[in-house]
Amino acid sequence: MGLCLLSYAVNLFIFSMGSLFIGKEPIIRPGTPPDLLHYTDPLPQALVLTAIVIGFAMTALFLVVMLASRGLTGTDHVDGQEQQP
Repeated sequence: MGLCLLSYAVNLFIFSMGSLFIGKEPIIRPGTPPDLLHYTDPLPQALVLTAIVIGFAMTALFLVVMLASRGLTGTDHVDGQEQQP
């Protein structure tokens, strides 16, 4: 759970540092000066989207491995030994 929250925080940081502007061109077009004052850089948006997809896939894989481990061992303890009361 902590890694998910950390990944969301990093994604939000990258997204907020990506110089997002409303009403400006997403990429350079002819006749517009090629500087950050006239367009929005699409790279941070692409990186965040990729990170979200990879994070979702890793979470799904982690859950499948946990369920398979529980099914094979019959317990959810990491060391395989249950605590005696």
